[in-house]
Amino acid sequence: MKAAELQLDRMVACTGGGGLTSGIALSIKHHFPEAKIHSVEPVGFDDYKRSLDSGKLECNATTAGSICDAIIAPMPGAIGFEINKNLLHSGLVVTDEEALAAIKFAYEELKLVVEPGGAVALAAVLKHGKEWAGETIAIVLSGGNIDPDLFVRAIS
Repeated sequence: MKAAELQLDRMVACTGGGGLTSGIALSIKHHFPEAKIHSVEPVGFDDYKRSLDSGKLECNATTAGSICDAIIAPMPGAIGFEINKNLLHSGLVVTDEEALAAIKFAYEELKLVVEPGGAVALAAVLKHGKEWAGETIAIVLSGGNIDPDLFVRAIS
């Protein structure tokens, strides 16, 4: 199947400093110019969302306090943000509990083990699923570096 035969309505990516998200956004917009692309971060560590909303780099007050520590950055990276501010539709946020539910879903339904920061995009899709019903959505799931006790907590 060729890219021209595919449809993509939305791309959702876990986002820390924004480098991975900017590379994804460049590729997605090249092949699917109408697709909406979203960054996803944990609540309280949403420097990317706030930066997209304000149009300038915003900082997090702290870099500790979420189970999604792998994607917490002090602020967006300057180069990635210059790319993303023009390509992303919006920034989304999820709670730690929503990330845990996504870990459980990934394990039970997809047979994948993902860490909390790598599960936030899936958490956002699960959160917004009803409003995005019928759309073709791509999700970034990344990282399997999860503490065993936290994994047990997530799947219990």
